[in-house]
Amino acid sequence: MGKDESAQPLYELWRRQRRFRARFVFATIMSTINKVADVMPELLIGAAVDVVVRGDASFMAGLLHIESRYAQIGWLAVFNCVVWIIESVSQYIADVAWRGLAQGIEHELRLEAYDHVQRLDVSWHESRPQGTTLATLNDDVNQLERFLDVGAPAILQVTLNVLLVGTVFALTSWELTVIAFLPIPIIISGSLLFQKRLAPLYARVREAVADLSGVLSANLAGIATIKAFTAEKRERQRIESFSSSYRQANLDAIRSSAAFVPLVRMAILAGFTATLLIGGFQALHGELEVGLYSVLVFMTQRLLWPLTSVAEVLDLYQRGKASTARILKLLDEPVTVSAGTDRLSVPVRGHLELRGVRAGYRDAPDVLHGVDIEVPAGETHAIVGPTGAGKSSILRLVLRFDDPRSGAVLLDGRDVRDLDWDSLRGSMGYVSQDVYLFAGTIFENIAYGREDASRDEVRAAAVAAHAIEFIDKLADGFDTVVGERGVTLSGGQRQRLALARALLRDPAILVLDEATSAVDNETEAAIQKSLREATRNRTAIVVAHRLSTVRHAHRIWVLDSGRVIEAGNHDELVAADGPYAALWRVQTGEASASVI
Repeated sequence: MGKDESAQPLYELWRRQRRFRARFVFATIMSTINKVADVMPELLIGAAVDVVVRGDASFMAGLLHIESRYAQIGWLAVFNCVVWIIESVSQYIADVAWRGLAQGIEHELRLEAYDHVQRLDVSWHESRPQGTTLATLNDDVNQLERFLDVGAPAILQVTLNVLLVGTVFALTSWELTVIAFLPIPIIISGSLLFQKRLAPLYARVREAVADLSGVLSANLAGIATIKAFTAEKRERQRIESFSSSYRQANLDAIRSSAAFVPLVRMAILAGFTATLLIGGFQALHGELEVGLYSVLVFMTQRLLWPLTSVAEVLDLYQRGKASTARILKLLDEPVTVSAGTDRLSVPVRGHLELRGVRAGYRDAPDVLHGVDIEVPAGETHAIVGPTGAGKSSILRLVLRFDDPRSGAVLLDGRDVRDLDWDSLRGSMGYVSQDVYLFAGTIFENIAYGREDASRDEVRAAAVAAHAIEFIDKLADGFDTVVGERGVTLSGGQRQRLALARALLRDPAILVLDEATSAVDNETEAAIQKSLREATRNRTAIVVAHRLSTVRHAHRIWVLDSGRVIEAGNHDELVAADGPYAALWRVQTGEASASVI
């Protein structure tokens, strides 16, 4: 943070986006050519006045060695056409270059940020509102693009304008140079004061839009709950509160930004009036050529008037800086669960083992306390226990959504922390309790498990998951659009599609988290049959509340408070008459209501 704090985010952006520097230089060159051509008409006007007033003693007569005033004016007309053509062409090229640069950086930065977000661990996503991340990936990147598209060229144009016009003044009259440039320090100092005031205001604007995006995203995801609890009015008031905060943050920033324009106008008025009077007196006394006087009058406005856009440029700059800071903060979020580099031998056997695993969520206390579990290759093992026992935590470790605080998770004898994602997750098929389906067709959702799968392979997976029965009854079959999150399907249908998606991968290991929790008894029985067939030659680790789902497992691990309290197959555990047997009696109705 040794750099100027106010510019640091944009400097960091410049440092990171090296591949765009050549485009930036090209755009700058074209803008410079355009600004030089843009200043030339004022000089040509002065030269024309000089021809009319001085005739064969004019600057043009000496430059072209032509005495005829008509010929001099004719040549000025030619020069003017050439200048306008150069200005028009360079303006087009500069606009395309700057906008292409802005679009390129926007595209690359959004992809870089999204790719980084995908690599961040699951617990990071769970602790952060989705709308906040979405606001950074979308709105903040768009604000930066707008600054690069409009603000950066404007800053360059104003700077070039001051340099070029200042050069003309300096070569003409040092007195008028001082007078014309006198307002500039006032404008610059005012700009710096406003910049300091605007910086926290626009940081507040970015925070407010992130909060608003977060609550909007959450409410749209929970629209069914809002309706069910007739909370529409309450939620409208909540959105109104967040939107009002965003509006107020913007209004505070706009008021401060808009207040800058009158200051600039007064400074311009003072400079222009001084040049008009003093330069006019000098021309009347013969101390300044009439042609040069007309040039300087035009140039004074050319010098100072563009500074009225400083307020808008500052507005874009502060928005762009605040957005860049948020984007860079997102990119600086550490990836705590990063891929290893080792690969498993093929074919993957699927031998899983947890050795002395202790784990928890972020800074919270341990959820698992020294858990030891071994799942031999090709066997189906179940994990059961009351809510909060740590069942899902084990699956998160197996999938490596989290890493243990101590101990190790092994796959085929290799620590999963050493494996790359293709070896680890590529060898697994996962069905979560909260099934996520993408907006698209049924075929696309199943084929998500393996993008190169044929239609026959997708159908076979649907058959194996007992999803084909309801798919064939749909009007468009596999081409039926299911809607975002699969809202047009029942819970059981969504879970069967998720199971088909997992089976399509033909994984060495099936990881099932309450895979039949949303299906009826008839469907559960059908899925159980297909699961027994699907897991015959592969490892399966199943989390379940309904013990009927896992009674045929090779081994059942019973957890309580993050510890394995007993293990064995169904018959062994029932005979042991321990916690599992008590739970089995409750679920089969053998226990009394008081026990339940």
